[in-house]
Order: sequence, then C-alpha cells, then structure tokens
Amino acid sequence: MLESARLEHPLRVWLKMDSGMHRLGLAPENVSALFHRLQDCPAVAPEIGLMSHLARADERDCDYTLQQLQTFATAITGLPGDRSLANSAGILGWPQTHFDWVRPGIMLYGASPFTGSVAAEYDLRPVMTFSTRLIAINRLRQGEPVGYGGTWICPEDMDVGVAAAGYGDGYLRHAPSGTPVLVNGREAALIGRVSMDMITLDLRQHPAARIGDPVVLWGEGLPVERIAEAAGTISYPLLCGITKRVRVEVVPAENLTE
Repeated sequence: MLESARLEHPLRVWLKMDSGMHRLGLAPENVSALFHRLQDCPAVAPEIGLMSHLARADERDCDYTLQQLQTFATAITGLPGDRSLANSAGILGWPQTHFDWVRPGIMLYGASPFTGSVAAEYDLRPVMTFSTRLIAINRLRQGEPVGYGGTWICPEDMDVGVAAAGYGDGYLRHAPSGTPVLVNGREAALIGRVSMDMITLDLRQHPAARIGDPVVLWGEGLPVERIAEAAGTISYPLLCGITKRVRVEVVPAENLTE
C-alpha cells in the first residue's frame, strides 16, 4: 500500500520487529529487506524508526528481556534511524533498553508496572482517583450474611456500610472480601460480593461514619496496585475499565498537591 500510494506529504514510519512478544511485527530476518523497501518508497519520509515491544520486562528476575534486546540489536545492526524498545517496565527496570525513544504506558496513570510494588516506590503519583460515598449504614447481628450468596457472615454485631459503586461502574466484580477502601481517609475492608451498583463495607473501625461520607476505591491515599493485587490481577483492567456512567472530574495539573 505504501509503495503504491502517492501522497502530498510523506509519512513518518516506524518499522516494528517481533523480538519475542509474538503479537505484531516483522520476523527479525526480514527487517533489513523491508527497511530498504521503505527507504525506496516515495510515500515514506527518510527518517524511518525501528521499534519492538517487551513481553516480560515486568519480571525483573527474568532474562527474557535481555534476549529480546539482543534479538532487536542484532536485527537492526547497520540500519540508520531512531530506536525504541522500552515500555514502562523497561524504563524503570532495564536502562539498557532505553535507546532514543521510550514508550511509557501504565506509568502515565501513575501506577507501577511491577507486581508486588506501588507507584510511590518509583516517585510516581496517581492521576486517577475513583471515589464515591456511603449511601447506607446498617446495623447487623452476629451470624447474619452480607450480599449475594451470603459469602460473608458477620462475626459480631456490627455496622455495615453500603457505598454507591459496583461492577456497573468499573469496580471489579471478583474483588474479594478484605479488599481495601478508604472511608474518610482511613482503611476499611470490602465484605461480601460486589454488586452492579453497590459494595458493602466493614465499618467496625469507623464508629463515626455517616451516610454521605467519602469512600475512595483507589487513587489518592490508596494505590490501585493494592486493589489489583487483592483481586489477582494488574492495575490496567481497573484504570481502563471505568464505565461511561461514572461522572468524571478533570483537575488541572497545576492544582494537584505535591
């Protein structure tokens, strides 16, 4: 298509190589030939970039990233142009992959790409806070079940809070009991199953809680990585899964606190 195109302005092109992700990209042995074909294309600008994508850079004790780096470097030897290989995990954990351009992804949300770590360890701050409020507080007796399926049983007489958020808003349905939230800036635990529009919370450590009090599901004060870890997943499904019905408030960067 590029070879047959006649464009007013040539396109800046990046040639992507499959160095081991096995998703998109050219086989390493084909890179040089395709690069020279692009050089001969009138529709392609002279500055052709060379790129690949890291598959396991978030595993810092795995040498697969070094294998990909070697495959990439070997295939592009002698070819001119900017290079790009590092994603967020590569940026933070593998400086030898930085080359000319880096491509931060999950870092842009202020989240860590590494399992078992949080953004603050890398001087990153969350750019998204997912919050709601308490819409009910119920006094339940010892032995009473909470939520669909009665999967959580009150161990004593206690207050149970109901917060207005659920999987219809993008909160993970499979988040288990014990997943943390913040009520008035202090931790409380999710109890029972997540519903479409509501979650239930253990308020035993929050005797002053009242209907209307703020509840943070992740973000400022509660790293999204902790919710992801509790649910056995990574941060991306949470950060990318907020549904359209959730009201979004955009705060200018200059108004953020340090």
